[in-house]
Amino acid sequence: MPSLSYIAALNQALRDEMARDERVCIFGEDVCLGLTGITKGLAEAHDGRVVDTPLSEQAFTSLATGAAIAGQRPVVEFQIPSLLYLVFEQIANQAHKFSLMTGGQASVPVTYLVPGSGSRSGMAGQHSDHPYSLLAHVGVKTAVPATPSDAYGLLLSAIREPDPVAVFAPTLLMGTSEEIDGDLDAVPLGSARTHREGTDVTVVAVGHLVPVALQVAADLAGEASVEVIDPRTVYPVDWETLGKSISRTGRLVVIDDSNRMCGFGAEIAATAAEEFGLAVPPKRVSRPDGAVIPYALNLDHALLPDALELTKAIRAVLRR
Repeated sequence: MPSLSYIAALNQALRDEMARDERVCIFGEDVCLGLTGITKGLAEAHDGRVVDTPLSEQAFTSLATGAAIAGQRPVVEFQIPSLLYLVFEQIANQAHKFSLMTGGQASVPVTYLVPGSGSRSGMAGQHSDHPYSLLAHVGVKTAVPATPSDAYGLLLSAIREPDPVAVFAPTLLMGTSEEIDGDLDAVPLGSARTHREGTDVTVVAVGHLVPVALQVAADLAGEASVEVIDPRTVYPVDWETLGKSISRTGRLVVIDDSNRMCGFGAEIAATAAEEFGLAVPPKRVSRPDGAVIPYALNLDHALLPDALELTKAIRAVLRR
């Protein structure tokens, strides 16, 4: 059974889509070199469709919007997730709204690919954010794949969408691999994946925290039956799958790598409390309110959600 790494999955998705659709092109810094590994070899295979840009996120993000309106399907690679703050206006206020503002006369099919998202140990606050909740909040379709096969399938779907889509590839998953059984295919946006079935508590885990949740569920197997669900896209959310699980178990813990206030976990917990008949109050495991990741490694790691916090949260909801 062949093994596929997370980086190779993203590279293969770009390679396949560029071969399938000549409108697909790539903009970003050092993308011709394939510095992150995501675009390695694509410039040689597709002359003129992989474009190294000047060091100006505002410029090349706006360039992608214009190219999309002109009929191309650009993929923009950002080297650092915090650079999305520089281009929030171009994404949230221009590309995202353009179709509605023009009465559907034009669309902006741009994919914003953010490899190496989340904490980069020792690189501090300006390199360690994970701002998927921010884009989900304004309604930009946003995916956070947790496995190589999902990374491949969600990136394919993102490129084929008529609307802008952001794909966050967590730093802590970039070196992981998966045994692939069968052909890879597109994964629909807005479809969750149940990684492990259980009856006592539902754990909703995002991105690199999915394998953490699975390990915790395995460790607690003699103590509790834990269901682990990966929403895969944080907007739109697959409420049907999440609702069925939460209504059945009556207990919920959300673990995600965003700040606690206004983060993705808050949205899942609030909707579950409103609509899914929780037996006990839910728990969130996340970064603290307003967290800025420090340089010091011990402080960096102390602010991030982890297996120990998740275990405590699961036991807390089971005791109620």
